[in-house]
Amino acid sequence: MKAVIKTLIDKAVEEILKEGGLEAELPEYTVEVPNNKDHGDFAANTALKLSKSLRKNPFDIAADIAGRMKHPLIEKCEPVRPGFINFSISKTFYTDLLRDCISSDVPFMSDMGGGRKVMVEFVSANPTGPLHIGHGRNAAYGDSLARILKAAGFEVMTEYYVNDAGKQMSNLGKSIYVRYLQVCGKDAEFPEDGYKGDYITDIAKELHKIHGDKLLSMDEKEALNLAFEYGLEDIRSGIEADLEEFRVTFQRWFSEKSLYESGEVEECLAELRTLGHVYDSEGAVWFASTKFGDDKDRVVKRQNGEYTYFASDIAYHRNKFRRGVRTSIDVWGADHHGYVKRLASAVYSLGIEDFDFNVSLIQMVNLIKDGERASMSTRAGEFITLKWLIDEIGVDAARFFYLMRDFEAQFDFDIDLAKKRTSDNPVYYVQYAHARVYGLYSKAAEQGLKWEKGAELHLLELDEEKEIIRKLYELRGIVETSAFHRQPHRVIYYLQELASMFHSYYYNNVIINPESPELSGARLSLCAGVAAAVRFGLDLLGVSAPERM
Repeated sequence: MKAVIKTLIDKAVEEILKEGGLEAELPEYTVEVPNNKDHGDFAANTALKLSKSLRKNPFDIAADIAGRMKHPLIEKCEPVRPGFINFSISKTFYTDLLRDCISSDVPFMSDMGGGRKVMVEFVSANPTGPLHIGHGRNAAYGDSLARILKAAGFEVMTEYYVNDAGKQMSNLGKSIYVRYLQVCGKDAEFPEDGYKGDYITDIAKELHKIHGDKLLSMDEKEALNLAFEYGLEDIRSGIEADLEEFRVTFQRWFSEKSLYESGEVEECLAELRTLGHVYDSEGAVWFASTKFGDDKDRVVKRQNGEYTYFASDIAYHRNKFRRGVRTSIDVWGADHHGYVKRLASAVYSLGIEDFDFNVSLIQMVNLIKDGERASMSTRAGEFITLKWLIDEIGVDAARFFYLMRDFEAQFDFDIDLAKKRTSDNPVYYVQYAHARVYGLYSKAAEQGLKWEKGAELHLLELDEEKEIIRKLYELRGIVETSAFHRQPHRVIYYLQELASMFHSYYYNNVIINPESPELSGARLSLCAGVAAAVRFGLDLLGVSAPERM
């Protein structure tokens, strides 16, 4: 509501300045809830801030602004000395809003995106092993951001970029092949840069179970490729299964290898060469990234004829645009921060108009269990899997905790707190608000109370009740700001505040009183509005809204 009032005030001030032929900047002012309830629902000090630049009495300025306030939200707007503007919100606005919240999710949704096509590409972990808890934060963030963007009116695509080409894939194939040889009883030395996790041995055993000793009689190159292909599919399908359990699905799994097979990498570099951004030197092919602010030019094709990851990444983003994507949001780990400028330079060097390239760098998560911090190393095989975390605390707690902090901040994931079933656990506290509403429904039915959702709402006259409805009104704005700043944690802050308001209201007031069926019905309707907002907000996070706890 404050945002609406500020918008109306800004418009009024702009009109006043234009009519007076004045060139003054819009001042910094506040819209606050006054301490004295007789002064209305909100008060603004705009006129006091404008008086000096306009050289007018602040009360007169306040009167001028108040006379221009026309909106269904506002029942009364009046100037008070020395120059405040008091606003009273229409009771009809409150009741209509609550009815809308009860009947559908539309009041919580926005058309801010205007249908612009956005792709959120996230997780995209190299398929060299199971997802670990660090990938979990990336997954929770990317999926929640996609849900929020959709609620904000964007057309959203989700994608997992499968890095199935390059040196790391070669190392994966070698690792599996050597373990296979060892399973066959052969004395084979494990590669120094191989993947040492037990899962590699498990894959080799399965490979042997299917093919027996067949690979021993094959050409080594052919055997390595078979080991790689089998291992890649095994790991990729395991990743997909873990993500599905984590309530994360993708519209497409895009193969890096396909960019080479289709010739798109070569086409992309040829286009950059035509534009004057690619050149040959020292037997290699280079992208002139210094032209775009990078500290040095970057190799896209090595002297040995192999392409770099950079080359395929450029081609991949060119491919995104050709599929109609107009905003690309890449969700990467914080260790990729040095790569952002490089890729952004390459993307924009293609001269693509109306294409936004954005990167969210997800900071590390530290797992705390029994007061101890766990360390991880994928290559050394020392890591805690996302699957373990899901089994340990459940999907709801895992997703909620991952999203509690800004993605740009590191945080400690407290396993012990996430497992608690008390109000100390933030996800339990929010979910319990939803379950408590359904508990009230059951209690009303047990007492034979007949009520209709959305009826007799004029009886909601307590300040607490108005504050809760105001909070429901804020959710659409939270969706918009969360989408604009790419910050799902704003939804969590909102839900915690709403849950706190509701729990307080529950403890301080009699919700169900058979002797006052109309008031009881109105209050149950208010509770229904809270449940709808909590349910909608939790869904944006990929967290369930239980009816019983």
